[in-house]
Amino acid sequence: MSPSAAPTGDPAPRDGALPPSVLPGAEDRALGVYLHVPFCATRCGYCDFNTYTALELGGPATGTASQATFAATAADEVRLAARVLHEVGLPRRPVSTVFVGGGTPTLLPSSDLVGLLRTVERELGLAPGAEVTTEANPDSVTPQSLVELAAGGFTRVSFGMQSSVPHVLATLDRTHDPLRVPDVVAWARDAGLAVSLDLIYGTPGESVDDWRASLQAVTACEPDHVSAYALVVEDGTAMASKVGRGLLPGTDDDDLAAKYEIADDVLGGAGLAWYEVSNWARTPAGACRHNLGYWRGDDWWGVGPGAHSHVGGVRWWNVRHPAAYAARLAAGDSPAQGREVLDDETRLTERVMLGVRLVEGLDAADLPPSGRAEIAALVDEGLCDAEAAPHRVVLTRRGRLLADAVVRTLLR
Repeated sequence: MSPSAAPTGDPAPRDGALPPSVLPGAEDRALGVYLHVPFCATRCGYCDFNTYTALELGGPATGTASQATFAATAADEVRLAARVLHEVGLPRRPVSTVFVGGGTPTLLPSSDLVGLLRTVERELGLAPGAEVTTEANPDSVTPQSLVELAAGGFTRVSFGMQSSVPHVLATLDRTHDPLRVPDVVAWARDAGLAVSLDLIYGTPGESVDDWRASLQAVTACEPDHVSAYALVVEDGTAMASKVGRGLLPGTDDDDLAAKYEIADDVLGGAGLAWYEVSNWARTPAGACRHNLGYWRGDDWWGVGPGAHSHVGGVRWWNVRHPAAYAARLAAGDSPAQGREVLDDETRLTERVMLGVRLVEGLDAADLPPSGRAEIAALVDEGLCDAEAAPHRVVLTRRGRLLADAVVRTLLR
């Protein structure tokens, strides 16, 4: 994971060492690896992820921050991860999921991505049947590059489609041709890869008909998985500046709610069932296992500039700029900038906040007594499923729209 901004925390150890507190329960937690590739061909106006264009880094192939040297640098962090996990005494757990995100990972040669996967396999181990995903833009792949990824061990590709409507894509500063999406989906399938399509709804100027058109374009491709996220206008982005100056309207909560319900209807009608508030899969096996690891509190090591990691209640984050990241590793140091050891209250909050978003819901035993006492009222308000109560908290569709409010109620 590579959130938009680093949190505040304690300084991270120079060698990246983890405390013994990460050991209890480790055998029950899966281990995933997130690889953050921070490069984009252009910067989208809505995006505040930790990404850089070649121009922002001083040119396409210069210095330690270049795309050309990135794979070798990231491999150094994978080796660091193997050493740190071993030295603290964690049992060897082969990696069950690898997710390559960005940025646009497929701006790198397929050989670089496959090489990084081989490093993960060599240093940490790769479990049989591991899920290995890369994100991609529709204009950043070819039939041959997808074949190379599949032959190298990748099992899934997640295409950033966002919309099928040209004027919506233009507002988002997306540059791909929407007519290319069915082609890249077909290429991925021919290569033997599972396919996910990512959508954004609520873009300024997007009508309900526009949104329906995007959903129909998605379902026509028959993907294995769909993610649909409401647009958030993040502070500091070009889009936020336009909204602030009145050049674009802001998002509207009623519009977002209506579009979510349309998405659930259309995707459900096409055989895709929700398993997390913003995610739908054709079969239970098609759910993104890597993201489920985040939501269920498993362990993951985030490799790359600005990447976040979590192991046994210890969370840390890397320095954000690719040059600073490379310099730390070249010196033999951890790239971690800061970290925090989660206290019991924070861990409870995160368990509730993430657990209620899943289709199986949250075990009521995970709640404090005050939260368990609120379940009946949430059922009466139509926010939680009556059949699951009182033993589990499972959101209704209305509850999914008000998930944050449900969490606040369970934790107050």
